[in-house]
Amino acid sequence: MTTISRVLSASLILGSCHLFAAGLSLPQALELLENQNLEIKAAALDLQSAHSDVTIAHGYNYGSLDFTENAVRSNDAGNVFGFKLSSRQANFGDFGFNEFLSQIGSIGTPTGQQQLLATQPKDLNYPGYQNFFQSKLTYMLPLYTGGKLSSYGEISEKMEKIKKLDADQIKTEKIYETRKSYYDMALLQHSIDQITIIRSNIATLEHTTEVMIQEGYAKKVDLLEVESKKANVERTLTEMEANKKLLYHYLSFLLNQEVQEIELPSNDRASSIPNESDVLANNIDLQKAAEGLKIRGKMVDLAYAPFLPQIGAFAEASSANDTFLGNFNEHKGYTIGAKLSWNLFNGGVDNGALEKARIEKLKTATQVELAKKGIALQYDKIRTEIESLDSQVKSLEKELELAEAIYKNYEGRYHEHLASMSDVIIKQSGQIEKVLNLQSVKNQRNERIFALEKLSNGAK
Repeated sequence: MTTISRVLSASLILGSCHLFAAGLSLPQALELLENQNLEIKAAALDLQSAHSDVTIAHGYNYGSLDFTENAVRSNDAGNVFGFKLSSRQANFGDFGFNEFLSQIGSIGTPTGQQQLLATQPKDLNYPGYQNFFQSKLTYMLPLYTGGKLSSYGEISEKMEKIKKLDADQIKTEKIYETRKSYYDMALLQHSIDQITIIRSNIATLEHTTEVMIQEGYAKKVDLLEVESKKANVERTLTEMEANKKLLYHYLSFLLNQEVQEIELPSNDRASSIPNESDVLANNIDLQKAAEGLKIRGKMVDLAYAPFLPQIGAFAEASSANDTFLGNFNEHKGYTIGAKLSWNLFNGGVDNGALEKARIEKLKTATQVELAKKGIALQYDKIRTEIESLDSQVKSLEKELELAEAIYKNYEGRYHEHLASMSDVIIKQSGQIEKVLNLQSVKNQRNERIFALEKLSNGAK
């Protein structure tokens, strides 16, 4: 993260207290969500890890450079002779020429020649201890691997893209949850306001009943019915206030800091409905499935690679001596070379692996098509549910309007002694029921609309 980014993040966090004091708006909450939500942060770290895998996969194309320092002491004949050759310190004495020169006078006779050939050179077979210090630099480079390295690189890039899609999906999910919480809060507050009005009406009715009892026009049981209904409404309001607190707790969890007040949306209905083409084009699961199909194609290339030769090159530079770094430049040595290997037969294992990779690719292609049809079916299902819920909302709004009118009518009739208090309470219960039913259906409709947005990765 850059210094500017850190400053901006710090300013955002420090300024959040002022935002909360004024009521946190939905755009401000979404901005905080992107910077503060822990799941979004974890997904970003996963994406960074996937990018490291890409770097690793591409790094193999550049080969490897190794430095080796050997420090050895030995009196083994083979080791000592090899040490001296590697350090360019071998002399004729190391070959046992002392024994050869002492018998050179007998070389003219057959017996002398046989005796000379049978002589075991002590200096060669029984050398003294020899120190050996070698500094070696080795570079190995794969020139051709049958497409393995390029395929691994492309697979790692596709995996990185899938991780990015995963991060986008988590972000979309959290945005969905945040927006839904805001609209749930708006609906809940609207219901609280309506129930509060009903409570006020009950309080007025309670006062009227008390006056009527004093005048002899009502009975004590009427007042008890009103008080009972008032207690029931108070309990409903208490439950609603508790639900508000729970929503604030959940918003605090999503934003990873305390939220005490929000600015409610001007409308309690989420209205943006994406079309089917947007859903199919932007759906993250379908995008991930498409990337998975590309990975399967590269897996087929990998399965074909064993049928091709493998070619590599290497270069080596070294220097050795019986003392550490002694005569380094004088004892330098260089080696370069190349190697080709080609497996010609392994019992049909490679053929089987290639066929399996091709089948898996066909299977994945079928699953991608199935996923497209499944998303289209899910879209049609949600749209149908939204249309049904829209119809229910319109119907319940009319029913609520009628229930309010009926309650007022029965309240007036009660004052005129044309209806009992039980009738008034029953009508008011029906009014409260319609308020709660309307809130529930509106919640369901908003949830379905947000579900469509989530299905299209937020596309409007």
